[in-house]
Amino acid sequence: MAVVAPAGPVDATEMSAARSLLEGWGLRVRSTPRLFSTRLGYLAGSDEDRLEDLTEAWLDPEVRGVFCARGGYGTQRIADRLDYPRLAAAGPKFLVGSSDITCLHQAWGDRLGLVTLHGPMPACRPLHDDEETARHLHAALFGPSARSLPLTGPVLVPGRAVGRLTGGNLSLLASSTGTRTAPDTEGCVLFLEDVGEDPYRLDRALTQLRRAGVLQRTAGVVLGDFSACGPPEQVEGVLRDRLSDLGVPVAAGLPAGHGPRQLTLPLGADAVVDTARHRVALPSQQRNPR
Repeated sequence: MAVVAPAGPVDATEMSAARSLLEGWGLRVRSTPRLFSTRLGYLAGSDEDRLEDLTEAWLDPEVRGVFCARGGYGTQRIADRLDYPRLAAAGPKFLVGSSDITCLHQAWGDRLGLVTLHGPMPACRPLHDDEETARHLHAALFGPSARSLPLTGPVLVPGRAVGRLTGGNLSLLASSTGTRTAPDTEGCVLFLEDVGEDPYRLDRALTQLRRAGVLQRTAGVVLGDFSACGPPEQVEGVLRDRLSDLGVPVAAGLPAGHGPRQLTLPLGADAVVDTARHRVALPSQQRNPR
């Protein structure tokens, strides 16, 4: 497995702890040459360096999967410069990441037709602080992968929905509308989460997706963590206001996103939202060949 930094700068201490965990699973972990580079204080090196590291890691025939070290900001700056025909020719592999990596999940799913793993990242604390987070990622990589995901929050709109699981960070999805990595939600189960966004900013992002027709095309919506986004009752009120009139099931409480527990979601796999059973079932979860 290769670890790359397509977005923000990487903390070496957090990375060291995660490397020990992953190597304990029997993985050979390779860091890309410029993993700990920085630029402008918020990028893990120049666009050219981050693009080259990601591309080289994916094309390496010895690499069976690529971990994105962390999110932050920067992936959108390189998304339109990726050589997708070359990446596709490298064959199916695992892509693991979340937050700013939402941009790559959209691209890998739409351009390469792969199931990708929205999950904890090596330079982020939950992977080596929470046993369930680590266990869930291990199962997604080695099997048997989870057959269902719990929904522990309120049901905003009851019902049952079937579709391909897609989505990720709400702010990133909203800022991708009108671009080559715009979210394709037609008949899909849309997963949304965010961190550090005030309720009015959540409203703005959801309104952007509504105006673009993204939310109206979904088969159902599942909500993950909205960490540090203000009073929970106010956040829930915004979500109800912007999502409850779509005519599809909407349920909250999926432990994924930026919270202390970050379950791994197979984006691109078939999913069934069942609000009566408070779960998202993955009855025939596709996995990329190893």
